[in-house]
Amino acid sequence: MQTDALLNAYIDLNILLLAGALLWLALRSGLARTRLGKAYRPQLRLLNAVTLLLALSPLLVLALTRVLAHPSPNLSDLLVAQYLQGNVGMSAVRFEGLLGLREDFVRTLLNGQAPWARLLVLGFATGSLICFFQLAISVVRLRKSLTRSFPWKRIGRTRLLLSDEARVAYSTRGIWARYVVLPTSLLEHPKDLRLSVAHELQHFRQRDIECEFLLSALRPLLFWNPAFYLWRREVRLLREFACDQALKSRPGFDLRGYCECLIRACAKASRDPVLFARRSPTVALVDRRETRRGSSALARRLRAVTAPQPHSTDTFGWTLVSGLLVAAVIMTALLLQRPADWSHDRIMLSTIVNLERMASRASGTPATAVSALSGSFAVSSR
Repeated sequence: MQTDALLNAYIDLNILLLAGALLWLALRSGLARTRLGKAYRPQLRLLNAVTLLLALSPLLVLALTRVLAHPSPNLSDLLVAQYLQGNVGMSAVRFEGLLGLREDFVRTLLNGQAPWARLLVLGFATGSLICFFQLAISVVRLRKSLTRSFPWKRIGRTRLLLSDEARVAYSTRGIWARYVVLPTSLLEHPKDLRLSVAHELQHFRQRDIECEFLLSALRPLLFWNPAFYLWRREVRLLREFACDQALKSRPGFDLRGYCECLIRACAKASRDPVLFARRSPTVALVDRRETRRGSSALARRLRAVTAPQPHSTDTFGWTLVSGLLVAAVIMTALLLQRPADWSHDRIMLSTIVNLERMASRASGTPATAVSALSGSFAVSSR
């Protein structure tokens, strides 16, 4: 694959992530007004699926464009058609320049002649390396933490470990084995120990560890995009809501004891926030934001877990919502693609552009415009 194709695919990924975040926020706002708004587990499954879809979008679009018999409609061609129908009020030269901004940006960036292009590449490379080294350091520290822990029990491929260093329970995984690391202080509180283990095992059932690994791997590439941090925040928030809701639905669940366990875990984690924060990629009993003083994250979580439980899952409703969101993401990805070749509309636009330039040279004034619909020259002076 050529360098310009890779760069365009990267740009498409960032734009698609922004569009996906906006679509999700709009969808979540709409769901909040319905009975589906409190069903956190279906929301998490949908969000995890769309996360994977966004990550694989360049490969998916490539496969779709090869399978489709005709080139899919793209945003550029649609805008050209609207211009030729007289729905865009600007000169053809300016309109063509706006359409070519991205191509000019990619060309200038690949040439590396402009000072701003070199600074941009240097800044991206530096930020990406910093994020990569941060991730590598976190993985090394996590590995050391696992090796210093003591084996306690084993449930299938899941190993329960006890650690003197951990402040709160957290879970992670390797290629084959899964790990739940528990603070040794929990041995003095059997109820908290049982609730912490149940919480972390639920994260495995929800595939939260795999999703956290994917988000961590994407950070060195998308570190500059605010939509990435917005998306990651939504995933982390929903995963805890969904996990709490799943535990609450179990018969005989002690809701009061669970809330008290969360409060005690936050209190312990706040004593050493640096050590708590740098072990990743993991999924912990409490999030780092919940351990900060004055943070409303813990209160929001307690309100969510004590809210009335949805009585039933609306399968048809969630199927419809999921289908609409996935279709919107795929359609947006296709619209972002570049035109395949010169279409009839683009030839007409190019002809109009040439007429405008001829009229500009003939009149000698830069403010000459050509009417795209009537074909006549309209000269205006500034």
